[in-house]
Amino acid sequence: MTDFQQPGTPTDRHRLGAAGMPLHTLADYRPIPADSYGSLFLPERLAKGYHVEEIDDGAYYVTSGAYDTMFVSTGNGVVLVDAPPLLGENLKRAIAEVTDEPVTHLIYSHWHSDHIGAAGIFAADKPEVIAHDYTREMIERWPDLGGERGLPLPTDTITESDTLDVNGVRFHLDYHGVNHTPGNIFIYAPRQKALAAIDIISPGWSAFKHCDASENIRGWAEAHDWILQYDFKGVVSGHVNRYGTPEDARASRDYTNDIVEFSKEALDHGQEFEYIEKIGFSNAWVLWENYFNEMTNYVTRKTLEKVTDNGQTWAQRLAGADVMTKYHAYSVLEALRLEYGMVSGFEKLILPRAAA
Repeated sequence: MTDFQQPGTPTDRHRLGAAGMPLHTLADYRPIPADSYGSLFLPERLAKGYHVEEIDDGAYYVTSGAYDTMFVSTGNGVVLVDAPPLLGENLKRAIAEVTDEPVTHLIYSHWHSDHIGAAGIFAADKPEVIAHDYTREMIERWPDLGGERGLPLPTDTITESDTLDVNGVRFHLDYHGVNHTPGNIFIYAPRQKALAAIDIISPGWSAFKHCDASENIRGWAEAHDWILQYDFKGVVSGHVNRYGTPEDARASRDYTNDIVEFSKEALDHGQEFEYIEKIGFSNAWVLWENYFNEMTNYVTRKTLEKVTDNGQTWAQRLAGADVMTKYHAYSVLEALRLEYGMVSGFEKLILPRAAA
């Protein structure tokens, strides 16, 4: 137990005061429902270190309990999507558990190292490596993304959507446009009804901080609708520890849309204007900090209090929503100004006052 978890001890060990981030304990948040722990957190599976499960017809889901991915056995070679470092060598073990086929194709969903950083363990198999042009550009620019092993460079790239046929098994490599990051592609095996759409939803959970650290929030929000255009049995999302169902995708879409709508509402209301009089303009960052914090809290409260279509609140329905909603709210509020072209009521009021 760390010092800040000890009752009665200061939480500000770094003596930062308002300049630092607050610290919390498990007791500050809702307990996680048992069914949200998904497929890995059972004693025998924890000892093994990974869990592999067939989605359908040779398409498999594999998880470390925090990171997950998908591979498909084609009868004469495995097509693998990504290679997360937190799966590492266990990814090889998971594949060998269900097939003796070699990895002949490796598809990078996007360039982030937390999803492809262990790809070097398959270099000896010399697979065809397929990615978006932007992903190749990033790997060439930063070759240390794969650590000491390095990352195999893509042998083939796509600019827009494309298809891949491996031993009669068809894959759609779909680029819908910038979302979590430029170049993030969706990989869909129609016969197996298996979809890999990485870093958009987190089945049964709220996504991680700031819309899963996405580079384009508007594209990330729209990507929820893109997922629901597919006819899938399972969507592999890259995180947590079970693959998602259409119902999971709809829940994540609705939760995200609520945050967007409440954020639009927040930017239009006038409660924040009091900060102009209380704080003034001598330190603009204090003024803006209070403004964003007030709007973030407004959106967070509205989102977590909403009763959804199944009779539960989002805090009850998505594990960790009470932890992460505030971060999503902040990111969406900023995106509304930068990516949606929305000018807040606060800005409309503050600009003439600042000029006076």
